[in-house]
Amino acid sequence: MDNTTNTIRTSTCNSAKKYNARSGRTISNVLLFVAVSLFLSGCVKDPVIPVLKTISVTDITMNSVVCGGEIIDDGGAPVTAKGVCWGVDTEPVFEGFHTDDGTGSGSFSTAITGLDPNTLYYIRAFAVNSAGIAYGNEISFTTSAAAAVITTNNISDISVNGAVSGGVITYDGNAEITDKGVCWSTGTLPEITDSFKSAGSGPGSFTSSMTGLLPGTRYYVRAYAVNSAGTVYGEQKTFNTMLSDIEGNTYRTVTIGSQVWMAENLRSTRFNDNTDIPNIEEDAEWISTTSPAWCWMLNDIRYKETFGALYNWYAVNSGKLCPSGWHIPSDEEYKTLELFLGMPVDQVGLWDWRGTDQGTQMKSTTGWADGENGTNSSGFSALPGGYRYGATGAFNALGVLTYWWSSEYSDIYAVYRRVDGNTGEVFRNATSKKGGKYVRCVKD
Repeated sequence: MDNTTNTIRTSTCNSAKKYNARSGRTISNVLLFVAVSLFLSGCVKDPVIPVLKTISVTDITMNSVVCGGEIIDDGGAPVTAKGVCWGVDTEPVFEGFHTDDGTGSGSFSTAITGLDPNTLYYIRAFAVNSAGIAYGNEISFTTSAAAAVITTNNISDISVNGAVSGGVITYDGNAEITDKGVCWSTGTLPEITDSFKSAGSGPGSFTSSMTGLLPGTRYYVRAYAVNSAGTVYGEQKTFNTMLSDIEGNTYRTVTIGSQVWMAENLRSTRFNDNTDIPNIEEDAEWISTTSPAWCWMLNDIRYKETFGALYNWYAVNSGKLCPSGWHIPSDEEYKTLELFLGMPVDQVGLWDWRGTDQGTQMKSTTGWADGENGTNSSGFSALPGGYRYGATGAFNALGVLTYWWSSEYSDIYAVYRRVDGNTGEVFRNATSKKGGKYVRCVKD
């Protein structure tokens, strides 16, 4: 109805009322009342937009919230749609993001999902009737921050007492990264309550140095990141620190089952009390001595770093050959290693060739003849350094096989382990104490 029509109707209605008041002689009161009532029925007001308010938000998470509205007055016409609208700008409107919460008056509650973490949003309830769209009061809220996402770098620069790691923050959770770094311990799943090194704040990649580590020890490492959502950790990495002997030679170490082994052959020319071990090169002298002795393969120092030193049993039996805190592995300790690598229990105590692929697991992935390299799945990293024959003092089998001393067997024999290139098994037997074989130390 337009404004002109309303004006005419209102004027006419008022005239009728005045006429009724002063002209009762012309028409009976009853008929006049009926006529005026029928005319006034056309004077009802047109609908207006509803009146409503926005209900306070609850249950705020990083990507959702619960809110709603209350329609106080429907404006004189049915509410055909209602809900809440939201956005990152003020005064959000129905044409933007909104919910559909049905029709009718009264209160309603709804959930908004798919929000971004740690973001300021504005919301208003809305209601629609034939007169148009009405909005409630505006309310703002901030979603919770999400946890950051971080990866742990591989370990590098491993030394006797230190190593380097770090991480990459691939998602900051839409919040400030207030701290990041690496944490480590000798137990699994380290946290920042253990040893840690901070790399400062902010997103992105970083490196952190770990210091004060124990030699020849297995460590577990995780990168960490902190934002307002809390502390998160990257995947766990493991490594073993290196070991140093009395001369300052350093060795990689490896944890195999419950044991910690040197992952290289010993190459010290002195006992751990800093006394010299005699170096015997001549064959005749080598086979005649019954006291400690060592040599390089082929008496060539170029083999030192690759294969280590060859020792006779008398050097091994001194009890002073391995670095402090380490010792020559017994026959039983070698059996423990072999069992962990899957050697059948009924074979581990046998002589000669035993097992299946335990030798393959112990051999390095390089350094052997073509087709004879191992998988080194154990980390033992065996290389074919040959041996020195106790009967003649001759050097044999370089590039073909390797031996390691173990326990004493008799007055003239000692037990050893042997791995060859052309088989995946492990050989166990005893030989003359005058032979020259390599040494692996195991941690006390």
